[in-house]
Amino acid sequence: MKEKISFTINDKPVTLEVEGDRELLWVLRTELGLTGTKYGCGEGVCGACTVLVDNEAIQSCQVRIRDVAGSKVTTIEGLEKDGNLHPLQKAFVDHDALQCGFCTPGMIMKAHSILTENPNAKKEEIVNAMDGNLCRCGAHPRIIDAIVDAAKILKKG
Repeated sequence: MKEKISFTINDKPVTLEVEGDRELLWVLRTELGLTGTKYGCGEGVCGACTVLVDNEAIQSCQVRIRDVAGSKVTTIEGLEKDGNLHPLQKAFVDHDALQCGFCTPGMIMKAHSILTENPNAKKEEIVNAMDGNLCRCGAHPRIIDAIVDAAKILKKG
């Protein structure tokens, strides 16, 4: 049965009439056309579908759309502001922290959550916190370096 569900997506209010038990991932991709969030494993293991819900990283393949009603959802598309990449996005480019790029949106969103929660996170803490996001291309060292550098930039303001 369809439900009317309202939430904020990338700083814009939205109301949708959708099946309330649909995964957030598919609503983002199909109803809202936000295809930066990727389908990886569908089981909450790989992190490719990571988005922020009220600034907390969640795997959107594991969350029903009704569960984000009234929440603030941010996808990779919501990080860029006024044509400028977010420091994390820029650091990923600068460090060539992507190969195929499939995992990149989820990696960036998870890193955003980590640095929001702990702006002074040390490299080891970042490595441990990123453990649930997988890169099949093996770019993990460059990914971690990008996050560490972005943390320094974000602290400077």
